[in-house]
Amino acid sequence: MREIEQRGLYFEEFEEDTRYLHRPGRTVTEADNVFFTTLTMNTQALHLDAAWSATQPFGERLVNSMFTLATLVGASVAQLTQGTIVANLGFSDVTFPHPLHHGDTLYSETVVVAKRLSSSRRGQGIVTLAHTGRNQDGVIVATATRQVMMWCMDAHLDLGSAGGGGE
Repeated sequence: MREIEQRGLYFEEFEEDTRYLHRPGRTVTEADNVFFTTLTMNTQALHLDAAWSATQPFGERLVNSMFTLATLVGASVAQLTQGTIVANLGFSDVTFPHPLHHGDTLYSETVVVAKRLSSSRRGQGIVTLAHTGRNQDGVIVATATRQVMMWCMDAHLDLGSAGGGGE
């Protein structure tokens, strides 16, 4: 019987100027926000204190922006990088132009901005991804540019056949 394992894309499979829509969206709950905020030792009252937040400009607690960023990127993993990434190299141009609220649904999308073979790591390439998160009304709530080191297909398959994790 033929088996197919879900995976992300190899370096060669990324196409510049292609937009990937990551579905389903993720409806964010109060519990998500409080758990993430306390788990990461962030004591910001804007995420935890409903009474205090009610006196602030938005009039309510806001979803922790690091949760928003993590969910934005996390939604792309199955479609783009699952099992084919070597390393996350970094983020730039991270913005949160509109708050995410409890009960909002975050929809993530990614555009492949650039790609090039690594000059120092044979069989690997660097891909630049522009992530955008929108709420259920289409309002942009987060953006981030991310660079990832990805496997080239032949190099990764050769690694697997040499006893480096393949069957």
